[in-house]
Amino acid sequence: MRIAKLFLAAAVCCAPGLSRAADIAAGQQIFDQTCHKCHSLDAGMNKVGPSLYHIVGRPSASVEGFMYSDAMKSLHADWTPAALNVYLENPRGNVHGVKMFFKGLPDPQDRANVIAYLQSLQQ
Repeated sequence: MRIAKLFLAAAVCCAPGLSRAADIAAGQQIFDQTCHKCHSLDAGMNKVGPSLYHIVGRPSASVEGFMYSDAMKSLHADWTPAALNVYLENPRGNVHGVKMFFKGLPDPQDRANVIAYLQSLQQ
């Protein structure tokens, strides 16, 4: 529970970084280069990582049939754009104990672009 509170507090503090204009095409390119190998955008299609189908607004650790780490199961947060921004910056540092090996997207614009791309798929 302590991890979730810290994560959510960081998400709220970092939310203003999402106000930059996002480029959906650039977000798709980043996703295709860095995320697509491990994550599907199709409902019910898990790979090494869970499906990211309609990730924005979805509760953490909620994809049926995926074996989440204990750290992710205990997060108890919703994947808002602000929470995704914080998580994608440093997945293993912001939620200690996750299985994901990805080091993150240090550039705030890259994160905003990926999040905008993911949001565009939900419309």
